[in-house]
Amino acid sequence: MADAKVGVIGGSGLYQMEGMGESVEEVRVRTPFGDPSDAITIGSIEGTRVAFLPRHGKGHRLSPTEVPVQANIFALKSLGVEWIISVSAVGSLKEEIAPLHLVIPDQLIDRTKSRVNSFFGNGIVVHVGFADPFCPVLANVLFDAARDVGVVVHRGGTYVVMEGPLFSTRAESNLYRLWGASVIGMTALPEAKLAREAEICYATLACATDYDCWHET
Repeated sequence: MADAKVGVIGGSGLYQMEGMGESVEEVRVRTPFGDPSDAITIGSIEGTRVAFLPRHGKGHRLSPTEVPVQANIFALKSLGVEWIISVSAVGSLKEEIAPLHLVIPDQLIDRTKSRVNSFFGNGIVVHVGFADPFCPVLANVLFDAARDVGVVVHRGGTYVVMEGPLFSTRAESNLYRLWGASVIGMTALPEAKLAREAEICYATLACATDYDCWHET
């Protein structure tokens, strides 16, 4: 089976990648956790083998709670992926993070409640350190790359992961601001936890599409 060292998980609006060369192939990986969100596209970008997976499936068929995250991470691991770049649409919780700004978060707050968040269990107990949920090496690479292409990017910040598919109430949005959170989205967990269990370096490139409902305008 084809292999790749870098995996890209595309969020809302990102269902395919350009510039992956001519020798592009699609693979469908069977996993013990069911089928991934969609076929995985493998190609090369400037000599690096890259595997691209649309998180919600092409056409956005899967809600955040329905995404088969275990299957997605297992499939990427089985293809040899060692680094995962997660692209995510988020709402901003801070005035200075304006729509269309990018954020490379370094912390997470888990507000999900209906998702399987481990590969283990059923007699296999594994405890894993998760104090710093994102890979700082990959996060720095993403930050430098974003600056190089001239977009506004914020390094660091806390990403609140909510269940969805509904957005926050205004009271919740204001609470997250009191906690000091920077952005809110629905998909960084359990991806980051499962990537850590799979020993894959993981970082998020979050795109602020709007201000969350705390913002009066």
